[in-house]
Amino acid sequence: MKILIADDHRLVIEAVKAKLSELEPRIEFVLAMSVDELLAGATDDLDLALIDLNMPGADGQAHIDEVRRRHPAVPVIVLSGYEDPAIMRSALERGVLGFIPKAYSPEVMLSAVRLVLAGGVYVPPMMLTALPPGIVAGVAPQAGAEALVRSGGNGGAGSQTLEHLRNVLTERQVEVLQLLSQGKPNKLIGRSLGISEGTVKIHLAAIFRALNVRNRTEAVVAAQALTEAQQA
Repeated sequence: MKILIADDHRLVIEAVKAKLSELEPRIEFVLAMSVDELLAGATDDLDLALIDLNMPGADGQAHIDEVRRRHPAVPVIVLSGYEDPAIMRSALERGVLGFIPKAYSPEVMLSAVRLVLAGGVYVPPMMLTALPPGIVAGVAPQAGAEALVRSGGNGGAGSQTLEHLRNVLTERQVEVLQLLSQGKPNKLIGRSLGISEGTVKIHLAAIFRALNVRNRTEAVVAAQALTEAQQA
């Protein structure tokens, strides 16, 4: 396995290396402490890239865009000191597969990395709890329908959410959405439900339309928010 770690603090790099070494016995690490070193070290044979937002040479998230443009098949996770949900959402909408705040524990980071390596998307819980009432990140209320998630003191959010799902999704699509909320990739969703990966993609396209989301990342955020509402 080959993993790139880009951060401008050597102590952070060494701590991340030590924790990620638990993934398997032999890992080749590529280290970068500036954007120039990041772009020089990023290659198509990387299994994963963990990239800080705030490092020498960075212009907003342009360095993330450049790595994604040059190496679209490489999974990218943002590892950042920022905890602003808007910044998290912006990064996820750029196609990164996870956003891990540095305040999180090493165990959470390792679990998030395992999820992404398995084909999933890691969305930090704080991104969900910071959502304003009635809005799921990236999801606009549908015409003539309730918003997907709403706040209220009557405890009815879960039932309203489930009722909305029954109205806009088939039973199979709800099952796909539930597995999607667990971060499962298409192949594992298909295996769990006994359907082909192509059929999973068809269901996902229908789910995107029904929930008024634009891509898989927004669907994951919406699905996780719906799960939170159901369990509340």
